[in-house]
Formats: sequence, structure tokens, C-alpha cells
Amino acid sequence: MNREWWKALIALMWLALPLIALRYWLAWDRLPARLATHFDAAGNANGWMAPEKSLTFALVITTVMVVVFTIVLTQVRKGEAFSRGMLGFSYVLVGVMVYANESILRYNLRGNPVHPWPVLIAVVIASGALVVGILGTKRGTNLSCTNVMAEEVHASGFWSLVLGVPAGVELLVTAMSRNMGLRIGMGVGAAVLLLAATLAWSGFRYIFSDAGLEIRTFGFRLQSIPVDQIREYAADRWSVTGGYGIRGLGDCRAYVWGNKGVRIKTGTGQVFLGHRDPQRLLHDLDAIKRFAH
Repeated sequence: MNREWWKALIALMWLALPLIALRYWLAWDRLPARLATHFDAAGNANGWMAPEKSLTFALVITTVMVVVFTIVLTQVRKGEAFSRGMLGFSYVLVGVMVYANESILRYNLRGNPVHPWPVLIAVVIASGALVVGILGTKRGTNLSCTNVMAEEVHASGFWSLVLGVPAGVELLVTAMSRNMGLRIGMGVGAAVLLLAATLAWSGFRYIFSDAGLEIRTFGFRLQSIPVDQIREYAADRWSVTGGYGIRGLGDCRAYVWGNKGVRIKTGTGQVFLGHRDPQRLLHDLDAIKRFAH
């Protein structure tokens, strides 16, 4: 996809704002003084706003979304799996906002039922596709690890607990609540937290071999670095502001659950490997570099 088409697709998202405003303007004289603007999973209204507040809220939320997506999409490398996934994810969420506001207007004008399930399904599918795109980007080729020289694991029981406790609380609320919307929201949130807690407990596995370095989790290969691509490496600190888990996009990636590790400079970017004892990783990297020579 060339640069001009990419810019055009990003700009096209901004049409959501005048489209939402136009739909409100066309129906303004027929809108009730209080609009039903929030619905439970069964489509029953449980929240109301004045038309002015409803329009302002819709435009502000959509503007924030479009601005964020525009910034991200102008920074990514076009043609990568992540860039395509992010573009699709952006269009789905902006489309959801347009669809949601159209549904609100039709409910208040004609009593048409509101169906939240298509929105939930679309968001879940788009989120899954985005995650797959992120994990599938910059993985490198599968190394032929005929001689594994060392394996290290970087996990965190602390973060597993921090993420697991609120997940348990959300599961309890989900089981006790009679509000279907709350149960769906809490259930999805609990599933995400449980997945993150399990990832922290299982950790990242670093496999050092004569072919290079592989980073895995749950048996899935996250990234491969051939030994001839490893240029420099040194112990380094990780800032809490950078977050934990799988971090970074494009040429810079981090796999970290703590504040210590090793930063590797490759022929295509940088990789940060978290570990409690960075010296062990340095020793393993020295070993595979010596073997290569």
C-alpha cells in the first residue's frame, strides 16, 4: 500500500465526526428532552442524557479515539502485520461509535430495539485480530536450535498475584450480579486479567543456542534473534513507566516483569530481556557469540 492511500485511509476515519453530527442535526427537532443513551445486555434503557450532552459526549469520545488512532497509524510501518491489524481495529472501533449513536437515535425516535451483542462481538474479534497482529510482527525466522546451550526463565509471582487477585474479585462480582451488562463487562475484564496473571506466572523463556536466541511464552515463539544479528548487549535498568509484559512495537521490543535485565542491540533494532540476574543472560550471550566465532 503506497503512502497516499495510507494517508487517505487514515483521513477517512475523521468522517465519523461530521456523520454523527449530521445525524443528530437531522433529527434534532424530533428528539425527546431526555435521550435513552445507555442500555443493558438485554437492550433495556438504564441511562439518560439531554440531547446536547449526548451529542457532546459522542463527539468528544469519537474525537479522542480518532486522534489516538491517527497518531499511532502515522508512526507504524506500513505493510507490517501490526499496521494492517491496527488499521482494521481502528475502523472497527470508530464504526462501533457510529453504529452505537445511530442505534441510540433510532431507539429514541422510533423505538427500534438496541442490540449490544454485535458491538461486543465486533470489538472482541477486532481485539483478537490486533493481538495476533502484534504477536506476529517482527518474530523473525524459526531458528534451528540443534545445540541448546542455556535456558533462562523470567517470571514474576508478585505480578501474577497483583493481577490475579482483582481477576478473582471480578469473577466473584460476575457470579453474584444479576445485571447482564455488568456480568459481561466484569467477565471480559476478569478473563483479560487472568490471562495476564498466567503470563506473569509462566514467564518468558529465553533459549540460547548455536543459532541464536529465541524468546517464548506458553510454548509460543515470540521472537527469534540469529546470533549474527546480535551487535551489542549490556545490563540495563527498566523503568516502571514503560510497563510490564510484552512491550514495544516495530524495531523495539521488551519482555519484562521487573526492573532489571539486558538490552540487546541487533541489526534491526533493540530487544530488552527482563531478568533478576542480568549477569546470567550476559554469560549466555557471551557463550553463543564465542561459539559462533
